[in-house]
Amino acid sequence: MHETLLIGIAAVLILGIFAQWLAWRLRLPSILLLLTIGLVAGPVTGWLSPEAVLGELLFPLVSLAVAYILYEGGLSLSVKELREVGRVVFSLTSIGVAVTWVLGALAARFLLQLSWPIAILLTAVLVVTGPTVIGPLLRQIRPKGKTMAILKWEGILIDPIGAVLAVLVFEAILSGQLEQAPLIIARGVLITAVVGVLVGLLAAGIMWLLLSRYWVPDQLQNGVSLLFVTLAFVVSDLLHPESGLLAVTVMGFVLANQRQVPIKQIEEFKKNVRELLIAALFIILAARLSWADFQEIVWWRGALFVLLLVLLVRPAAVFISTWRANLSVKEKLFLSWMAPRGIVAASVASLFALRLEDAGFAGAESLVALTFLVILSTVVVYGLTAAPLANWLGLAEASPQGVLFMGAHPLTRELAELLQAHGIRVGLIDSNWRNHAAARMAGLKSYYGNALDEAVLESVDLAGIGRFLAMTSNDEANALSALHFAEMFGSSEAFQLQSSDSSDPSAEQSAPRHLHGRILFQPALAYAQLDELFAGGAQLKSTPITKEFTYADFQQQYPGTAVSLCLIQKNGRLVIFTADNELVPKMGDTLISLVAQPEQHTILTDSPKKNVVKQIAEESARAKTAVLNNAAVAKTFSSIW
Repeated sequence: MHETLLIGIAAVLILGIFAQWLAWRLRLPSILLLLTIGLVAGPVTGWLSPEAVLGELLFPLVSLAVAYILYEGGLSLSVKELREVGRVVFSLTSIGVAVTWVLGALAARFLLQLSWPIAILLTAVLVVTGPTVIGPLLRQIRPKGKTMAILKWEGILIDPIGAVLAVLVFEAILSGQLEQAPLIIARGVLITAVVGVLVGLLAAGIMWLLLSRYWVPDQLQNGVSLLFVTLAFVVSDLLHPESGLLAVTVMGFVLANQRQVPIKQIEEFKKNVRELLIAALFIILAARLSWADFQEIVWWRGALFVLLLVLLVRPAAVFISTWRANLSVKEKLFLSWMAPRGIVAASVASLFALRLEDAGFAGAESLVALTFLVILSTVVVYGLTAAPLANWLGLAEASPQGVLFMGAHPLTRELAELLQAHGIRVGLIDSNWRNHAAARMAGLKSYYGNALDEAVLESVDLAGIGRFLAMTSNDEANALSALHFAEMFGSSEAFQLQSSDSSDPSAEQSAPRHLHGRILFQPALAYAQLDELFAGGAQLKSTPITKEFTYADFQQQYPGTAVSLCLIQKNGRLVIFTADNELVPKMGDTLISLVAQPEQHTILTDSPKKNVVKQIAEESARAKTAVLNNAAVAKTFSSIW
């Protein structure tokens, strides 16, 4: 028994993480591969049986995992976003839910020929979209404008709303009072809202008090956070069924939008937990299906039902809800094409089906199969088509190649102008007003302020931007900003200049790899060296690599006097030269480099500790013992003390 449980849990985790990694490699929605692998491991091969592994713990663990996911979703919600999209979100989670429920119930009753109780319950379950599916798709698509905030808020808030709605309908069915369902639902929603909000506020308040008084050491913050999330979920559910999901969402939202206590460490931990839980949940719920579950479905009716949900019900809900909203037709079309169902629908339907079968309700056995048919179909449809649709509507780019620079000094401005001339979108951030103004005068999109200031970051338009280059004279600011933007673009697309106090210009930073970005250019040079080269007459060159003029010819023409900066490949992809890769331009590529004057050859070969660099390092960083500044050092050692 012990070995079976161990092997089963290990299999779920291994398959889940492998599916997410494979989806990343293939650039596919992770949910699609998670469901596929779960089906193969479960009903296709019979190799994995969640019931045999977890038994009666299955649904309590699924419910708790969903609570953790919604808590993390609450941590990602912003009051500023709510001010901008609150009206639309409220309409979608009220009017939109009602439209989806009514039209879906009619389709389920007359097309699927279900009884009224089962049809109403099925569509009550299917009103949810859910952050477990919406979140990964939005991170992959990164739509611009208001659509991303709207879908994120809707996905997180509609999970507890849909779960409560389904529970109340279920209770009305079991009590035989379906005709009184509107009154039961109205009363239940009010009680759920009061209980969930009060418990969530209380849990967030206690957590804030503990953190603000430093009564919890840093190494236990994540554990205590999980403790209060679990406690809030269980207590709220005991007070009123299914109110726990709302309680944990409120708790996360309140903690995320207070400014007295930093919760960055908790947010980072919850993101990692979310990915693990999503992977495990989809594998488990897909693997627990059986072919017998689908035998009751008339397939052409099921397919037509899904088409109606996708092509009629969701667009109707969106356009009715956003009738007077300040949204373009393109934004409404994209919102209409993003309603994949997720974990809450699967778990709630699975639980209700078992209880309805025990109660002897006809058609209950098809509830799970139909729910998973909708989940699988919508994940496939939206997962494969949402990104191309967003690109076609002009709301996103398939593979954003743009660059956000930190620093708008002359070299960076000229490099940005050159990239912009090649059709690469650029943006610059600088706290020096003269540099900022010069960039604006040059026709570049520039932002004035600190790159780590939230107010500045909220004003930056990241549409079409896919990488970050920190190129200021402040090594510590470069490192901190690279770490920050690595969370947004991925660590492979966050770059910074070589530290000025490194003893070897071609070497990596002296700080650990996880404490700085990738080191820019070949050879890797510090800011002072680049500045001296540029001020001394070095020029930026854009060199097409052709059959007649190869990369070897380029190296022969500029022996030891060229710094390779970036490469625009013939397919339009921008690749940055770094100290940790060896790029060889090919025919059809365009090489962008900084070519020094012959007399500047020694600047490229001297150690940064010599001459100008040594002087700058001594003046600006006498007390510096690492790449990071005091804030980063404090962050690093806080886990120890």
